[in-house]
Amino acid sequence: MTLDANKKLAREFFACFDTNNVAGALDMMTEDATWWIIGRRELLSTAGDHTKEEIARIFHIMAERLKNGLKMTVKNIIGEGDQIAIEMESYGELQNGRIYNNQYHVLMTMRDGKVAAVREYIDTQHVFATWFQS
Repeated sequence: MTLDANKKLAREFFACFDTNNVAGALDMMTEDATWWIIGRRELLSTAGDHTKEEIARIFHIMAERLKNGLKMTVKNIIGEGDQIAIEMESYGELQNGRIYNNQYHVLMTMRDGKVAAVREYIDTQHVFATWFQS
């Protein structure tokens, strides 16, 4: 795919989260896709390497806990070859009234018109405070 097509795929992928369209996002991933989230697993259960099946479970749990999806705003996107780097901000209200508003840097690798790998860099303290603290 061209660089512009890969950038478009990245934007469309994250737009799925605006409407809790987990199935749509998963359809844009290769069957052997991987997703890595920064952090230490002993401190944040979602940190580390995930298969497509594992990240799907995380996406579904998030979608169930959000009132109206997770708005993902792309602030900057650059790429080279099959890799796309994105700076983003999320905003979503959880069912419990908490607001999830995080900053991201994501590196995506595309293959054959699909997302093959993601490396997600986020504020893990905000994740823990919003999603995991009671």
